[in-house]
Amino acid sequence: MESLGQKLKTARESKDINFDQASRDTKISIRYLQALESEDFSGFPGETYITGFLRNYGAYLELDVNELFSLYRALKIQEQPIPVEHLLKQPSQMPKFALGALIGVLVLVIIVGIVYIVLNRPPTAAPAPRAVPVPIATPVLREYVMSGDTFDQRFFINDTIMIPVGQEQIKVELQDIGETVTLTYPEGSVTIGLGQHEDVDFANSGSTDVRISAVDYDRNNADAGVHLRFELSGAVSFMTEWESSLTPAVNIPSQAISTVIFISPNPHPFTLQSTFQGNCMFRWEVLMERDRQRGQEYFQRNQIFNVTAHNGIRIWISNAQAAQFSVMGAGRSVPFVLGNPGEVVVADIRWVRGEDNRFRLVVARLEQ
Repeated sequence: MESLGQKLKTARESKDINFDQASRDTKISIRYLQALESEDFSGFPGETYITGFLRNYGAYLELDVNELFSLYRALKIQEQPIPVEHLLKQPSQMPKFALGALIGVLVLVIIVGIVYIVLNRPPTAAPAPRAVPVPIATPVLREYVMSGDTFDQRFFINDTIMIPVGQEQIKVELQDIGETVTLTYPEGSVTIGLGQHEDVDFANSGSTDVRISAVDYDRNNADAGVHLRFELSGAVSFMTEWESSLTPAVNIPSQAISTVIFISPNPHPFTLQSTFQGNCMFRWEVLMERDRQRGQEYFQRNQIFNVTAHNGIRIWISNAQAAQFSVMGAGRSVPFVLGNPGEVVVADIRWVRGEDNRFRLVVARLEQ
């Protein structure tokens, strides 16, 4: 049976993922990832960090987290030292029959003593039971500070973020994860559904200070946290202008749309995952956002690449069937096909507004 560290290492190497990439994707320091695979837990700040990092790393490698916890508990049991007195204890030299007789005499004396004490003891009130304090584990609380126009992070209950509003810093805390996500701040609270966003006016000035989006979370597993996105008013107003002007007739010809992935009352962030089945050149660009992220790379078989956007992504691939594509958002994952073997394809994955005023995330092939 594979050990805990070997199972993690085998899963990572089978996906052709190095420690640098795993650290970037999971936000866990390389030294902690290496420590998990080498089963060296001495460098962790505490038990909570070990279990938290093990849960996130195992989920990232698509392993059974409960099985990982079982292997970890087994390791902890094996590490418990045997008391020194047990190791030094010498076998008794007393003959077995003499030892048995001695034990019998001792038992008889104890029984006679107990009977005597019970019969001759005056009745007394039973003492009140003594309360034994139960130790309470201290949760790990994370505090973030927003320094740019946008901030993306997976939050867990009681995590906080400081958001700049004018000359002040507003503290926002994740209060609850269930059917909806609840966040609190000094003057009130905000509730957000999966894949939805809320515009918040912290200063009560009549205008939006920040837009908060609940990108992804599991309604039935609060321990998994929630991916939240915070956008300051400048970024929010930019996206609002785009949403109000976006129509298929202007932006994408209807005949170019090959797949409709999601239909939603409002656009929400999504992640494009590309799993490469062969070697190819791949380019990508995030559309209509202030941070115009883009890149180009030659990918090889078994590599995986993720990119997240709010509005849209444009991709170029030298061999359309060298990669399998899927879009993840609002708790769902939808695969799609881009083209034929050897075909060079340029396509947009982006939100468009239909005549019914509902938004559709579509795959649209573009003329080269």
